[in-house]
Amino acid sequence: MPGDLPKSTGPKDSITIGGELFVPRVGSLENTKEHVQVIDVLGLSVLGSDATFRNVTTPFNPTSLTAPFFQIWNESFLDILGPNPSVRIIAERDDFAFAHEAPVYDPIEDQGPLGMSNLTHNNQVSRISLKNIPPGPQNVTFTAVPITPPVQMVNGGTPFGSNILSVGSGRGNLPPSLVLVNPRPPFNSTTILDNMHGRQFNSLNDAKVHPKSGAIFFTDPDYGAINNFRPPPLLPNQVYRLDPQTREIHVVADGFDKCNGIAFSPDGTVAYVTDTGASTFGPSFNSTEPATVYAFDVDPTSQRFLNRRLLTWVDTGIPDGIQIDTKGNIYTSCGDGVQVFNPDGILLGKIFIDTVTSNHVFAGPGRMVILAETKVFLVEFAASTSLIDLQ
Repeated sequence: MPGDLPKSTGPKDSITIGGELFVPRVGSLENTKEHVQVIDVLGLSVLGSDATFRNVTTPFNPTSLTAPFFQIWNESFLDILGPNPSVRIIAERDDFAFAHEAPVYDPIEDQGPLGMSNLTHNNQVSRISLKNIPPGPQNVTFTAVPITPPVQMVNGGTPFGSNILSVGSGRGNLPPSLVLVNPRPPFNSTTILDNMHGRQFNSLNDAKVHPKSGAIFFTDPDYGAINNFRPPPLLPNQVYRLDPQTREIHVVADGFDKCNGIAFSPDGTVAYVTDTGASTFGPSFNSTEPATVYAFDVDPTSQRFLNRRLLTWVDTGIPDGIQIDTKGNIYTSCGDGVQVFNPDGILLGKIFIDTVTSNHVFAGPGRMVILAETKVFLVEFAASTSLIDLQ
């Protein structure tokens, strides 16, 4: 009758997503049942009055498959996965959240640093080697990196020439800062910015280098004050651009609740910024506040962010760290793992960890490292990013 919705007309084991049958193509993946969960978008569109609905922090796992695995929401995710994707734990320590934030990949040494800190103890920045990791779950040793002078509350990082650009959130009255860190012994550091025209930042969070101009862009939310490791904020929650040569600095975007992760399209014409206002204090959430990824056009002259628009909203937790692959797809760490969207904001799939992940980083072609506080996961698939190599 008029108004009826179309039903799947494919084989019994087919699922319709976007009007196309694609489960037979999923079957070409190795170890499909153990590593892949196909979401029946049409079948799950109505759960019924007797269903158990979830809250903002509960991951959506309709078939109760044991994590970690890949959750497919759109057929295009299969191109990202490739023929033999895998995801597994490579390091864990239940009594120490050593893998909270700031992953940076060093292609020369095939390793990378990551950090964790709190109000009374400054960050322990560690590094973990990805060389010759055997198949299956592992517990690779991580070692402390003695950065000197230390960076206060490391929360973000990205390659910058032969150094790591480390983002310090500050601690107490110690100012937030951008710091260049030598990734090799003696691990010396040099602060390149710790104020906005004489005023302290709130608590710097994340940074990226523009792929064309080489300018540094960074976010400054007030999470330090909210989580009691910084004084009350003195500036709006804003995104800044720093010229690394002249040290000229200016605001490129404002109007956020909590600006957080930042990334650029491969050609640098589009900027992405996450707003994580839904995360209030510690593990607390206000699910009516933003858990949103915004897209902006980057002005070719001033590099200010223009034409703000909603790219997507994430359904579990908040969109924290963000990375872009060579095809322009957007990867953001969330409350259930890493969610993957195309440039139109369509959810393609999830690297489903079943717990909160704060950040992740591509680790060379076909690899990604995901940080989940007390665990580190290694993903092997078909996606890659354009690395700004450490020289």
